[in-house]
Formats: sequence, structure tokens, C-alpha cells
Amino acid sequence: MSGVIVTDPPKAELKDVDALARFGVATVSEAMGRTGLLGPGIRPIQQGVRVAGTAVTVLGWPGDNLMIHAAVEQCGEGDLLVVTTTSPCTDGLFGELFATALKQRGVRGVVLNTGIRDTQELRESGFAAWSRAVSSQGTVKATGGSVNVPIAIDGQVIRPGDVILADDDGVVVVPRERARETVAKSEAREAKEAATRAAFLDGQLGLDRYGLRETLVRLGVTYKSYDDHVREEAGS
Repeated sequence: MSGVIVTDPPKAELKDVDALARFGVATVSEAMGRTGLLGPGIRPIQQGVRVAGTAVTVLGWPGDNLMIHAAVEQCGEGDLLVVTTTSPCTDGLFGELFATALKQRGVRGVVLNTGIRDTQELRESGFAAWSRAVSSQGTVKATGGSVNVPIAIDGQVIRPGDVILADDDGVVVVPRERARETVAKSEAREAKEAATRAAFLDGQLGLDRYGLRETLVRLGVTYKSYDDHVREEAGS
């Protein structure tokens, strides 16, 4: 497998990346029309952490982390490393030593469509990570691949410079051209949710706030007392 290392790709503006970090993954995905989510199989190794960064992408070979070493050189302040392989891989391609090198360069975290190891050390160091699996299985450094090219994870295309937002609920990708627009839409969604939260605290029901009683009627859902329901069931 030959490959290419692309240098200096376009990136979302850091101020928009930082603004998106104020919102949860669910809010941002909803604001984009329920798009951009990576699958639920990619999970955080820590809890209570949310990070956003510009993607530095890696396409490597299963069981081989050579291209992660190559990608470190391309990483800088505000980036977030995103790694996948040409076919499924759960080996521990990434560990504490990689995190040490990336932290020194201002990288905010890593998302791996593969395995990860040294999870205790990563948590203790405060380096945020999301991965497909946790595995102590080691790797080789023998096959070429690519850095900063478009990759696909769980059906989502991730380009270098796109925004990656990750928290306890998962990972979402925001196309770099849509970062500023998505900030505004996320703010609007949070304001709407705040109003709904206040209404629920005041005792209003979702059935009424969302106009769902009419939906129940349209779907033929009826209300019956317990006694009437028992009698009807007994007679059926």
C-alpha cells in the first residue's frame, strides 16, 4: 500500500471550533439535521470530557501504526487526530507515548476506529481518547498509508480540517465550511431546549408542548380505564 502525506490542508477557524466545544455532540448533530454522527461503537476511555478540534486524518494498515508516527509531524495546536485502517482492526495502535508527543504539539485528543491501549495512563495524563476497542495487542511499522486525506468511519466522511467534537455521548464531524453556521444553529437549539426545560419544570407535559395529543389521535391510540381495559381483554 503506497500513500501520501498532505501538508497544510485548509482547516475550520479555531474560534468556531472552540465555540462548538460549548455544545454537546447530540445538540450539534441535531442542529445539522441529525447528521454527522459516528456510530455508537466508538466510545470514550474517560468520562466527563468534551473536546473539539480540527481533524488530522490517518489511513493506515491493520496492525500497523507507521502512519500515526508520520501524522504526529503534521499535527499542531487545536488539532484532533482521527485514525482508521483499510479494513477492520482492533489492535492497540495508539498508547501513552503517542499521547505524550501529541500533547507537546497542542493536540486535543484522538479518535480511533481501531484499538487503543495504556488507557489508565491516558486518563491520568488528561489526554482525551475515543476508540473502537481497548486492546493490549501491539503493532508493527511496516506499511505505507496516508495522512490528511478524506477517510470514512461508520459512513461519515471526515476530511482534514473538519471539526471533530467528542464527548460522553460519542463523536460528530462538522464539515469545515459549516462550522460557523453550526455554531449559530446549536445556539438556537440550546435556547429552545432551555425554554422547554423551564416549561417542564413548571409542570407542562411533552404531549402538550409538542402537540402530540393530536398525533396519538391520528394514530388511533385511545385512552381507557383499567377496568374497561380488563373487561375488553377478558371478552376477546
